[in-house]
Amino acid sequence: MKLTKLNFFLGVLLVGLFVTSCNDKDDDPTTSVDNFNRSEMLSFWADDIIIPAYESFDGTLDNFVEAKDAFANDQSIDHLENLKATWLISYKSWQNVAMFDIGKAEEINFLYSMNIFPADVDLIEENISNGDYNLTLPSNMDAQGFPAIEYLLFGMDDSIVPLDLLSEPNRIAYISDLVDRMKSLNSEVLNDWKTNFRNTFVENNGSSATASTDKMINDFLFHFEKHFRAGKIGIPAGVFSGSELSSLAEAPYSGKSKELFFASFDAIQNFFTGLSFDKSTTGLSLQQYLSNIAQTNESQDISIAILQQWESATTSAQHLMDNFKDQVEQDNSKMLNTYDEIQKSVVLLKVDMMQALNIQVDYVDADGD
Repeated sequence: MKLTKLNFFLGVLLVGLFVTSCNDKDDDPTTSVDNFNRSEMLSFWADDIIIPAYESFDGTLDNFVEAKDAFANDQSIDHLENLKATWLISYKSWQNVAMFDIGKAEEINFLYSMNIFPADVDLIEENISNGDYNLTLPSNMDAQGFPAIEYLLFGMDDSIVPLDLLSEPNRIAYISDLVDRMKSLNSEVLNDWKTNFRNTFVENNGSSATASTDKMINDFLFHFEKHFRAGKIGIPAGVFSGSELSSLAEAPYSGKSKELFFASFDAIQNFFTGLSFDKSTTGLSLQQYLSNIAQTNESQDISIAILQQWESATTSAQHLMDNFKDQVEQDNSKMLNTYDEIQKSVVLLKVDMMQALNIQVDYVDADGD
């Protein structure tokens, strides 16, 4: 039933766009000329951004595994602090790959095994108590990944997790299983990119809805709108519920919400502007794609407005507290203002950018915005 409704919705859109396109062409036959080199852009995305980002993330997970093994062997304060530090380093590195929910990552629900927040505390404690759990089950997705480990390492609210509690065998085993699963899943995704999906991704360089460019841009847009704008800011601020939901903020126990927010925003902007993962070079990007279309068709370059709006969003977010849970509870107006600044760029991306690129949005918006 959902598929039927979606097809109908897309069909209406396509008819509307066809009519609009015909009218535009009657007025100006040069409209919508696209001579951009999608193949080169896809190669740059794969070789200079996506695969290096996954490799870097994999390296942080190697260190995370070593840190949890060291703590499992010796529950000292030093080993615990190192485990917390590697958790944060790896969590920030995750922000660089979170938007690439395509290929193997999409197939294995990688995103939903790594960063569903808030963690289900009751389910985590039940799993630990029983010692019998299957992390591959969808029902356990919010009892694993970075949020679950954060709860276990940093405690609830302002409390500190006692070392003797973390030293319980079942608790150590659960942390170990979570970290090992994260490493295993990323290795699977990274290996597929390097041995199989990279070539498939680059060679699928057409302009259809199933082509790599269309799918990747839709994934980028979905990530920005749903996971970044809504997940990190809008939902805890109560934009969609009508009431503040501070408990749904990212990283509420460690207080690292703002740090993760900016790690994600940097990754988003670097992808858009075509900055390589190692920041040593630039390549063909969404920004250049939009500029090329604007120049070819003598139209407005929407990328300029997008980048300017992101500057405004950055300025607003810089005034937020380190812990977004605290920010919502103490002065939610700053969260709402940041949301508004981000939302202005969503309109530019979802309407103006997608129209300029002649790409259809392939997901249904349930936020009413």
